[in-house]
Amino acid sequence: MTSPTKFQNFRAFLRKALALALPYFNSDQKWKARGLLAAIVALNLGAVYMLVQINEWNRLFYDALQNKDQPAFWRELGRFTYLAFGFIIIAVYRFYLRQVLEMRWRAWMTAHYLDRWLADKAFYQLELNRFAQDTDAPPDNPDQRIAEDINRFTSATLGLSMGLLNAIVTLVSFVGILWTLSGSFSFDFQGSAYTIPGFMVWMAVLYCTVGSVIAHYIGRPLIRLNFQQQRVEADFRNHLVRMREYSESIALDRGEPVERQFLGDRFSAVLGNYWQLIKAQKRLIWFTNGFGQAAVVFPFIVAAPRFFSGAIQLGQLMQISSAFGRVQDSLSWFVDNYDSLAAWRATTDRLTSFEESFQALQKAPLETTEATVPDTLQIDQIDLALPGGVALFSAHGLRLQAGESVLIKGPSGSGKSTLFRALAGIWPWAKGKLQRPADFDQRVMFLPQRPYFPVGSLRQALAYPEPVNHYGDQQLKQALADALLPHLSTRLDDDDSWGQKLSGGEQQRLAIARALLKQPRWLFVDEATSALDEAAERTVYERLQALVMSQNGALVSIAHRPGVAAFHATQWVLTPGAGEGDTRFRMSEA
Repeated sequence: MTSPTKFQNFRAFLRKALALALPYFNSDQKWKARGLLAAIVALNLGAVYMLVQINEWNRLFYDALQNKDQPAFWRELGRFTYLAFGFIIIAVYRFYLRQVLEMRWRAWMTAHYLDRWLADKAFYQLELNRFAQDTDAPPDNPDQRIAEDINRFTSATLGLSMGLLNAIVTLVSFVGILWTLSGSFSFDFQGSAYTIPGFMVWMAVLYCTVGSVIAHYIGRPLIRLNFQQQRVEADFRNHLVRMREYSESIALDRGEPVERQFLGDRFSAVLGNYWQLIKAQKRLIWFTNGFGQAAVVFPFIVAAPRFFSGAIQLGQLMQISSAFGRVQDSLSWFVDNYDSLAAWRATTDRLTSFEESFQALQKAPLETTEATVPDTLQIDQIDLALPGGVALFSAHGLRLQAGESVLIKGPSGSGKSTLFRALAGIWPWAKGKLQRPADFDQRVMFLPQRPYFPVGSLRQALAYPEPVNHYGDQQLKQALADALLPHLSTRLDDDDSWGQKLSGGEQQRLAIARALLKQPRWLFVDEATSALDEAAERTVYERLQALVMSQNGALVSIAHRPGVAAFHATQWVLTPGAGEGDTRFRMSEA
């Protein structure tokens, strides 16, 4: 029962690997990709042809030495010159074209997975799924899978596939030569005479079969260890990045000793797994090197009786040794590349699981339609849950019309921000029916409590996500002034990490400046003024309200400060469910 299961698993793995590899060769770049691949294959075949010619040269050259035939000696040296020169040219361009194909393949796959990762908010939903209880294998460190695993996959796939092709073609080319040269082996057993034709070929097959089986059992742990090594390395690097991102908070909390402990634990995991990997590789290298060294003298031992009996000359002995070496190298491809195969399989498993994670993303069953009443956002019925399926929030029969302003109130953790996420269409655990205005997607803006700013110029941070040339300097400076940031108007072209450079209040005001630039009709504000003093909060709310009303839009806010309520005519209040065991919050108009 075990073998069929392993075989089925291997077949399933090969199907997944092909599913990763083939799209590039069927893409819009398929003719360039196929042309490069065909050229590399042709050069590999040419390299094997040159090896066959060099093998024949071995016989003639060493026969000339044995016979002390000086003219033949110099003739064969001259012939070797152009054989070697031809082989060098093939080797150089085989390497060059393979690198070009690797680079283009990696570029295409990187662009493909970046598109997949960013499409339909997949990057956000994948992170949410990591905390869902019903997710079997959440993808860790997608940054590493895109930045490193794709590079490893393209490089190793081309290297191993071309190596396997070389091994097969070399085997086909040299096995006939070895069969012819090795002659037959005769022996008597229990009074009967037996003859084995092509004895050296069978010895090579036996030698390499035994070696491959032993290498598999010695090196099998490398697949798991390589997979684990990539994961723990990514975890360690990710924590270093998060320390840089939250450096101010860590410094204020004096959290350096704790962070040092966290980093030490993660690096200990890196070293611990790497130590196991080293020991597993050492065991494999013990065997593969011994296997390779024994293969050097093995053909001489087997062919020596025929040489000393005078059946073959020195040239034929050297040719047999060369042909046996080529056949043995071909048959030993699995042994020689087991370490690389283990690393390739680990990388491929990480990419295939990444691919499967896109396919497994839960699509929100929240039904959205265009509102029957123009300029109206209507919640017919909406039910929200936490990752894992725990019920959180329920609402029905709520309506927001253009010209209105609504304040959402409720205890922390009741689902206020999650409602915003559902309205934005990014929350997977939402279901129900929602009617939205026709221009909602084009004219909506959400202001979170902690805004994001790209690293770059202040102009880019302010215009985000629009291109910097979308707004003129005067517009940008006016928005900064209206958001109470006039002191930044002279720094539009300064490059900095604005998410760390600015204080919490300045970051919130910079996000408000974005809203003043973008001029949305439907504005959702989630504690986006919590870091401001009351006077500043009142000023920016007056300007946000004036902006929205000038666009005949609506303002929806989440806030706990009483002063914010003055800018909203209506309140939607969240209260706990009344039924026994009902943990959901329910929203109603106050």
